[in-house]
Amino acid sequence: MPTLDFKGKQHIYAHHLTVPYRPLEPDADRSFDPAGADDNLIIHGDNLHALKALLPRYAGRVKCIYIDPPYNTGNEGWAYNDRVNSPLMRQWLKENGPVDNEDLERHDKWLCMMWPRLQLLKELLSDDGVIFVSIDDNEQHHLRMVMDEIFGEENFVANIVWHHRKSSQNDIDVSLSHNHIACYALDRSAFSFNFGDVDESKFSNPDNDPRGPWVADPMDAPNVRENLTYEIVNPNTGTVHWPPEGRCWRFTRERFDEALHDNRIVFGKSGNARPQYKRFLSEAYERGTNIFTIWSDVGTATDATRQLQQIFGRGQSFPTPKPVDLIEKIIRVATDKDSFVLDSFAGSGTTAHAVLALNNEDGGNRKFILVECEEYADTITAERVRRVIRGIPPTRDKSLREGLGGSFTYCTLGAPIEVDRMLMGEALPSYTGLAAYLLHTTSGISARAATLERQNEDGLFYTNGVTDYYLLYKPDLDWLCSNEGILNEERARRISADGKGRKAIVFGPGKFIGQRDLTPMGITFCQLPYEIHGSG
Repeated sequence: MPTLDFKGKQHIYAHHLTVPYRPLEPDADRSFDPAGADDNLIIHGDNLHALKALLPRYAGRVKCIYIDPPYNTGNEGWAYNDRVNSPLMRQWLKENGPVDNEDLERHDKWLCMMWPRLQLLKELLSDDGVIFVSIDDNEQHHLRMVMDEIFGEENFVANIVWHHRKSSQNDIDVSLSHNHIACYALDRSAFSFNFGDVDESKFSNPDNDPRGPWVADPMDAPNVRENLTYEIVNPNTGTVHWPPEGRCWRFTRERFDEALHDNRIVFGKSGNARPQYKRFLSEAYERGTNIFTIWSDVGTATDATRQLQQIFGRGQSFPTPKPVDLIEKIIRVATDKDSFVLDSFAGSGTTAHAVLALNNEDGGNRKFILVECEEYADTITAERVRRVIRGIPPTRDKSLREGLGGSFTYCTLGAPIEVDRMLMGEALPSYTGLAAYLLHTTSGISARAATLERQNEDGLFYTNGVTDYYLLYKPDLDWLCSNEGILNEERARRISADGKGRKAIVFGPGKFIGQRDLTPMGITFCQLPYEIHGSG
């Protein structure tokens, strides 16, 4: 498969692995009626660090990701600020100024920004998950190649074209009226769209079929298969039909004969056209309708601006917001009623609005996770969500007037868990936060921190029936330097006995028993803080 090379790629290829883990710190004052461990989340902080912070709890759990990154038009003035360790990379980005039209390497910097974020987003997707990325023509070709490389070109689903502008641009030769939405699955074979509503106007019943209204579908299908290539004789005229060149029939001969006998094959209104297959309205309701790649029914950028003005008043402006209908359609076709939906370039908070609106409509329990790095994360992103939850009395929209209901927990990012800072007793993480991080980095298991409380004096915090996980730890440097957190022979034998044949992984600041003696007991010891440093 062809790959895309760009300046800086060798330095950021594995950068997502070196990003330090920073725990999420809830802010009660900015939250709205927070509702437990799996509450909706709005995170204020760099999205690269936020995505790393989400891994212990949400890896493999997110059904749908939508992101709207900078389009890199040259007029945005976005800044590349990832702290990559390479001296060559640092030298290249020495000035660390905004990326604009004068920057001849802006495409390279955009790709350097996107690569590690896409890598972490991939880790968060569930087995049947899907990611949608909005983009325009400036980077669409680069995005597709990077997505092919990270997600695999075999997992490409569709390039959706959104009709985002209906008014004419008079300052350019060709008026731009579309944007792209690149759609990739984690595993194409495991993902499928939810089909849309049925257009009843296309169905009729000209022959009074007792099974009800129907529509005539073509009998031919793509590709050439020998068992699906045969002659069909029109019983009305005797005309012989074969599949068009490069195509085959959609059924085997046996199934076609059954359909013909069942009055499901028609030859046009006059009876002398090519064969077609009756698809009944009742069947269409069961399956729904296919998704098209051109979306003209989801509002425009102008509509999105009007929606924001309904919420904040006409004095509020925000660059390039997305209409709620657009994101709602994505969520409608790509999620279940209990799915997690993630947006790591949250902007004005449209994704949260769309999740709440759809839940309000169909009784779903979808959860949103938003990440926004800019200072308006509280005053615009979160404030919009607060207002649509509780209602906006002056607006004409009934659902907005009454409020969509819901809640969210507002979080910031804590200090990185780093070996040097731990050794100095600085920024010690909580027990549950460290437990969740260690569980994920050593086993790939994603669990809510709230479920990982210390269960006994020996530090058991999680078991999956095969392996028990222990953490000897308190966020207290004096305790960590004492003998209380040491794995000794007495504690090791208790752990071995309690495990009843299960393996045990024990994290702690030290031990008074060698691994040679621990191995027969089924125990593996991982020393803190060095194990954290190695896993980061």
